Formats: sequence, structure tokens, C-alpha cells
Amino acid sequence: MPAVDLFTRKEVLRITGVSPRQLSRWEHLQLLSPRPSDHDGVYTFADIIAVRTVKHLIEQGVSLFRLADALAALHRQLAQVEAPLAELRILSNGRNVAVEYAGRTLEPISGQLLLNFDVRDLEEKVRAMPERTADEWFELALECERDPQRRAEAVEAYRRVVEAQPEWVEPRLNLGTLLYEQGDVEGAQECYRAAVDHAPGHALARFDLGSILDEMKQFEEAAEHLREAVRLDPAYADAHYNLARVYDEMGRTRESLPHWRRYLEIDPTSVWADYVRERLGLNKNPAGPMLV
Repeated sequence: MPAVDLFTRKEVLRITGVSPRQLSRWEHLQLLSPRPSDHDGVYTFADIIAVRTVKHLIEQGVSLFRLADALAALHRQLAQVEAPLAELRILSNGRNVAVEYAGRTLEPISGQLLLNFDVRDLEEKVRAMPERTADEWFELALECERDPQRRAEAVEAYRRVVEAQPEWVEPRLNLGTLLYEQGDVEGAQECYRAAVDHAPGHALARFDLGSILDEMKQFEEAAEHLREAVRLDPAYADAHYNLARVYDEMGRTRESLPHWRRYLEIDPTSVWADYVRERLGLNKNPAGPMLV
């Protein structure tokens, strides 16, 4: 995943609450410059801070053209500051604009040092854009997950969700599945275990943890979680299947039979049904495939 978080135009509009027309106008005046892309601009956190700053100043009565002139002057005077709207504290008294830089308050156009700039009636601009909400990270993760080229981004987005909302089970399970698909079995097992810790009554979490423990040859604990999965959801066909497999692996054939039968009752036309019938009738190919 790139080191810099990037946002689409649609995301910027949703996060900042500005209209497409406003954003286009501000870009035309070079108040911000998104990176080019094949279909639309892409934006950084600094761009979003800049949009929020422009919106705030305009709401306070600052002329858009005065703001554009001030920003152009800042670029000339403070060339080392790449994104003034994001990096500097911008002040306004409703008409004029000033900036705080290196402990001083400056009027950008003249470069004059201001000693008594009245900002008593003005809120300080937001210094840093608020983090995406857990819902927004989850939405981004789902979007990235649909694109095989963006799976690493999906993993990172899911991590952000579980950091923000540890009790939310679905992102943990999705993250575990992605890690498993990438060959990180231990990482997947940790995700599933954390999901069970936070939601012990979640059948899918129990199934996922039991199934990966089965693959890791930890059969006793795998059986424990799979038993709980079928207790929580008696119609969970895949959980019955994997529990039957685990019992067979442990040499507990008698205990596996009810779960093979229950699997056939629930899903008699599945691609695994013929194997299960064979297993119940002829006891051939006992290893069988594992459902995950």
C-alpha cells in the first residue's frame, strides 16, 4: 500500500461536504491541485485539509479571490512550505487573511508582520483532518477487496477498522480471510481468535477459527469451536462437514457420523454431497476435502 493515503473526488466531496461545483472552482483558482489519474483526480490528506480550510474561511466571509491572492503570495514568500493551507495556521477576521509561521503572524500579500490581528470571533482552523470513521474504512476495505490488485490496501483498511472498533467482528473475519489467502495462516488464526474473544456467540467466527485450527492440526481445539458453531447454528452445513472431518482425523468415527448425516440433510445437492454419501456408505477416501 502506498505510504500516502489517497482519496477519490467522490470521497473528498463526502468527507468535506462541499459541492462538485465549489471544488472545481477552487481547483481552477489553484487553491489545491489534486494528482492526475486516468479518470479523475486523486487527493491526499493535505488536500482534504486544504478544502476544509478554504470552506471555513469562505464561511467566515473571506473573498475567494483575496484568498487566492494570499495563497499565491505565500507560495512566493514561503517556498519551503509545500501546502500552506494544510501546513500553516490560517487566520481571518472575516475580511483579511493572515498566517502564523515560525511564531509570527504575517499578512501574506504584503509580508507585513502583524502584532494585533483580531481573531477573537474566529475559530481556529482544523489543524489535521479527522481520521476516517470505522464505517468509512470498512467501506473502503470492501471496495479494495473486490480488486485483486488492491488486496494489500484492503488488509490495511480492515486493520484500521479493528483498531477503531475492536468489538466489530465482520472486519476481523474479512481480514483473517485475506491473510489466509495470502498464506499468512498464523495471522488469520489470530484474527479469528480475536473475533471469537469479542463475540463468543458468533457462529461464523467459531467456524473460521475451528476450520483454520483443523488445518493447523490442532484438532482438539478445532473440534471445540466447530461444536460451538453447530450449537449456535444447527443448520450450518459447512460447520457440520468440517466437524465431521475433524472427528475422523481424531479417530472418533462414531462421533463424526451424525454430522455427516446432518450435512446431507441440510445440503443434499452440494458438490461435496457425493463424497459424504460415499463416506457414510463405503468409508472410502476418508481424508476428503475441507470446507473453508
